[in-house]
Amino acid sequence: MQYRTFGRTRWQVSEVGYGMWGMAGWTGSEGEEVNRALDRSVELGCNFFDTAWGYGEGLSEQILNALVKRHPEKKLYVATKVPPKNRKWPSKPEFKLRDVFPADYIIEYTEKSLQNLGVETIELQQFHVWEDAWAQQDEWKEAVTKLTQQGKVQAWGISVNRWEPNNSLQTLQTGLMDAVQVIYNIFDQAPEDELFPLCRKLNIGVIARVPFDEGTLTGTMTKETTFPAGDWRGTYFVPENLHSSVEHADALKPLVPQGMDLPEMALRFILSNPDVATTIPGMRKMRNVEANMSVSVGKRLPENLLKDLKNHRWDREPTKWSQ
Repeated sequence: MQYRTFGRTRWQVSEVGYGMWGMAGWTGSEGEEVNRALDRSVELGCNFFDTAWGYGEGLSEQILNALVKRHPEKKLYVATKVPPKNRKWPSKPEFKLRDVFPADYIIEYTEKSLQNLGVETIELQQFHVWEDAWAQQDEWKEAVTKLTQQGKVQAWGISVNRWEPNNSLQTLQTGLMDAVQVIYNIFDQAPEDELFPLCRKLNIGVIARVPFDEGTLTGTMTKETTFPAGDWRGTYFVPENLHSSVEHADALKPLVPQGMDLPEMALRFILSNPDVATTIPGMRKMRNVEANMSVSVGKRLPENLLKDLKNHRWDREPTKWSQ
């Protein structure tokens, strides 16, 4: 496992982290298998775990609590998120800060997360949605300052709404944010335009989420793919998205180098960008953990391949199904 410096925090984090949404928010997550997969990731050098209160109303945080306790000899970095008070993902421009992140609510849910995680301080507390229009409002700043001064949170970040990487730039410039979590993958290259250069300038840690485009970049989906009842992906991969997503993924397959598969190429694309501190694929099975962790060997993709992959950038606009 290779490690990278997480912005100005100076933490040395595994460049492949662990996205824990699938621990509680999807179907098919059986407890024993989840714990085995998590333990295996630690054995393979993973030390950055991203969860949220919103993943099972604290269940994913509790699963991470148990993992940390099982590995007291390891330094595991815990990142979680404050859910929006109005319980709407993503945020919308018309939402008011007082309805999404009032100060007392930020404090209340940080306390809930501290209890679920079983820690005295959270390394990284993030806002689970965001609007840059809130950047200069004082209420969230007061809560951030108070919790930091109390030692309950070490660093703060924002999780940027899908396909809106620039809906964060003013907030990052307040000096109160240490990290930004954004969708970045072969298709979603827009963060390279303005967000990554700003993070480089301000020394802000970048977490690249959704490295496989919710599954498209695994190369296993077809236009006939369906999902179990209650699985979030069933609402995301509606026909107008599923069909075009499969077509875009199929167009990549001829570029996959010999001895590599599409998921590995997708992860290597992200890790070839030094602006990224860590990427957090969701993993629920041992085989996925072992495959994803094995990608971290410190080798970039060849420059000619990276140039070809730049041509597969797919700029999309948020829709009612893209939350």
